[in-house]
Amino acid sequence: MASVLEDPTLERCFKGHKDAVTCADFSPSHKQLATGSNDKTLMIWNLNPKARAFRFVGHKDIITAVHFSPSGDLIASASRDKTVRLWAPNIKGESTVFKAHTATVRSVSFSSDGQRLVTASDDKSVKVWSVHRQKFIYSLNQHTNWVRCARFSPDGRLVASCGDDRTVRLWDTSTRQCINTFSDYGGPATFVDFNASGTCIASSGADNTLKIWDIRTNKLIQHYQVHSAAINGFSFHKSGNYLISGSSDSTVKILDLLEGRLIYTLHGHKGPVLAVAFSRDGDLFASGGADSQVLMWKTNFDALNYREVLSSHSKRVTPDPPPHLMDIYPRSPHRHQTQNGTVEINPVVTDIQSADPHVVEVGEAPFSMTGVSGRAGGVPGYRDRPSTSRASASTFTHAYEEQEEDEEEERPGPGLTYLLDERSGLPPAFRSTLEHIVQQLDILTQTVAVLEERLTLTEDKLKECLDNQAVILQQALNMDELHEERGAERPAV
Repeated sequence: MASVLEDPTLERCFKGHKDAVTCADFSPSHKQLATGSNDKTLMIWNLNPKARAFRFVGHKDIITAVHFSPSGDLIASASRDKTVRLWAPNIKGESTVFKAHTATVRSVSFSSDGQRLVTASDDKSVKVWSVHRQKFIYSLNQHTNWVRCARFSPDGRLVASCGDDRTVRLWDTSTRQCINTFSDYGGPATFVDFNASGTCIASSGADNTLKIWDIRTNKLIQHYQVHSAAINGFSFHKSGNYLISGSSDSTVKILDLLEGRLIYTLHGHKGPVLAVAFSRDGDLFASGGADSQVLMWKTNFDALNYREVLSSHSKRVTPDPPPHLMDIYPRSPHRHQTQNGTVEINPVVTDIQSADPHVVEVGEAPFSMTGVSGRAGGVPGYRDRPSTSRASASTFTHAYEEQEEDEEEERPGPGLTYLLDERSGLPPAFRSTLEHIVQQLDILTQTVAVLEERLTLTEDKLKECLDNQAVILQQALNMDELHEERGAERPAV
């Protein structure tokens, strides 16, 4: 019998979401766990069993992704309502809205320095944002179908993205060009991420596969097919030695990347597992599923000496059978019986260590960086933003790097482009008029985004036509030269 300390164990089960849990992320301080759900809410669970949990309300549709900033003082969330929100994880429930995508936002992630965000959307684009300057910076547009996920490399020089066009793309953030494409997929690519060193990327697919590529050599180095249904997400351990994956087959799998094999299969969810995440230190990991549950597990297997773990595993799994005769001579195609070399863990998800925490509902409306009284509020450390005729300050819309830095200077007066709080004290008619203006600005922003996409397509078509015209002209010149040469040769004959 294996040591209990070696196997992962179920620590807690969080119940508070009213629909499927779609995403999860641990805070860098290891004190909180954030989860998003189809119930349109963001939950912040405190890992202290006696502490309260917070439900943040603000998104108008399903939350698809959530990510803590490296400092832990901000949380970004993405939603099917086409927006990304930036939350301060406290009882005030304050949030700021980013808008530039024209369809569902599937993914959001901070860069390792916390200065940028990268988002992926069903509008077929990957967008990069400046968090401090509160601006959309640029788009990456080469995917031909929905983009499911996008991540920065640890050094911030690369972005990896994947989508329903069955490709994984690697982008250079300095040139904003796609520098490599991996397309060996039998279905949509569902998730992508870098390992801790940034030398490899892993990607999962709806074809039940998980692949690891070495981006230095552009070669596939590991290929796993351990799930019986689509893989919805995965997470690297901080050591880079392990990887957990969640699948629609209702299981969480743990892979040993050094050995290149599956070591654990975890049961506990009653339905598809939609999200998995290791904590920053690797001591814990969480899984969220269609059953509305959030399960938190203690890793354990990474705490022992690796040689001891391998030794104990070798004693409890079925030893390899003698070589097949066909393996010796002659070598011809044949079938082997599959060997079960993994540990199945099926905990009872009831009567766990702590009762359901008390949930406090906060954040029913976005906050403004500049209050009506002129008092600064919102995300700590951020500068107040003025209202402009081009874009909303609370909706981070398309803005261009050519804009002068003086646009970042503070200006007096309240920001009219923020959604006003009910407690502002303004007359209802005036507040209604301002909200109508904000709605019109949002519509204008979306229209500009669509026109930008169409302009890009038109430019591509025009370039293609010019290239074709150049080819035709060159061919005509070649034909003329050929006729002249033939005409010059005839008198000589």
